[in-house]
Amino acid sequence: MQAIDAIRITLKFSDMGMKHLGEMRNAPLLRPGPWGGNHAMWIAGHLAVVEGRLHQMLHGTANPVHHWKPLFDWGSEPVDDPAAYPPFDEVLGKFKELRGQTHAFLDEVGEAGLDQPTKCQPPGFRGFETVGAAIQIIAGHAIGHMGGLTVVRAAAGKERLFVPSEELRVF
Repeated sequence: MQAIDAIRITLKFSDMGMKHLGEMRNAPLLRPGPWGGNHAMWIAGHLAVVEGRLHQMLHGTANPVHHWKPLFDWGSEPVDDPAAYPPFDEVLGKFKELRGQTHAFLDEVGEAGLDQPTKCQPPGFRGFETVGAAIQIIAGHAIGHMGGLTVVRAAAGKERLFVPSEELRVF
């Protein structure tokens, strides 16, 4: 297996999570429990901002959703007021657009381009020095937030993200 194949697997797995995130459009501000936690709107927006940051690193351009950083970036806290946020489908759509651009960029640079340096790195944050590492980290980051999504979906009475077959249960 080549490194690009591993990156594509990670991107595909995180893309599956976003499909399930879209199923929360009827309850985007539902909290996972009385102790707080991230609702689907915050997860979607956060992942969009982070995907935008990836494009900032890859291309050296401004984050296309920089204006959402106060709502969804590091240190922000989810709020329960729907007026505080853009429409849920707009946020999901922007993430999908940016993720599509990530896939296209990966196809363009190929295996040989994974060791290219990124155009810029987050100050004080290591690990994003190459194209391959940056894409892999951001895709893995999205997978990490799928754990929170699982809890929010349970609070909404939705099916788990993964329901194993009987055959798989005895494996």
